[in-house]
Formats: sequence, structure tokens, C-alpha cells
Amino acid sequence: MAREVSGTPPESVISIIGPGMTVVGDCQTEGTVRVEGVVEGSISAGKAVVIGKQGKVIGNVRTQDAVISGHVNGTLIAESRLELQATCQIDGEVHTRRMQLEEGAVLNGTVQMGDKRKASGAASAAPAAGKAPASIDGKRATAAASAGR
Repeated sequence: MAREVSGTPPESVISIIGPGMTVVGDCQTEGTVRVEGVVEGSISAGKAVVIGKQGKVIGNVRTQDAVISGHVNGTLIAESRLELQATCQIDGEVHTRRMQLEEGAVLNGTVQMGDKRKASGAASAAPAAGKAPASIDGKRATAAASAGR
């Protein structure tokens, strides 16, 4: 008879990088990572990444869902949902299916939105210049909206 050794499924675990803490190297988990300190390396989380107001990641972030209040310098991939709060600053590429962008958030870089499977088929059917502007919460987004921030 086989017994399960660990009673906590890995996707339900929350790992915390606390204030004043610096991690140099890559972080990987099946669950959630909350960053209140500094990570100098990449983060890969199976469930979610939350970066607090004082949190900073210098590296790439890959997860299902992300809520960013702090700073990310690198490529940010949120495969399902991304929330950029008013206090955040992103310097780098952003790839996500859905995004909520609060007024005051700073995003310096490129944004790709939508389902990758649909996007790869649509890219061959229509030139990039013919694409409609991205929509954020039903409003048109333009490059000029973030210029000068």
C-alpha cells in the first residue's frame, strides 16, 4: 500500500522573498512566489507571482497569473492574466493573454497579448500593420499613452 509522504500539494505552496532579503539566482516552484525583497535572477512559478511595492526582479518572470506592484527589469510572461498596479514599473517585454493596467503604472517595452496558438495562425494570414490596436478594459491603447512617463 503506497502512502503519500507530503500532505501539501506543491501548487498550493506560497514562497516569500521578504523585505530586506536579496536572492541571487533563479527561483522555481509549482506554486506561488511573493517578492517583497530583491531577486537577481529568473522566477518560474506554476501558479502565480506577486511582486509587492518594494519588490524588485532583475531577470525574467514566467507564470500563469501575475500581480505586479514593484519593479521588473526583464521579460514578463503571464500565460493567463497580468495585473499591473499603479505603483509598478516594467522595463522589458510583456507577454500575456489578458492584462489589467492601472493608471500610474509604467510600462517601458513591448507588449504581446492574446492566445499564442491563435496568434501564430493569424500572423501568417494578415500583416502586422493591419492589426487593430490592443484593448485594455475596453479602451484603446496607444504607444503615445506611455510616452513621456
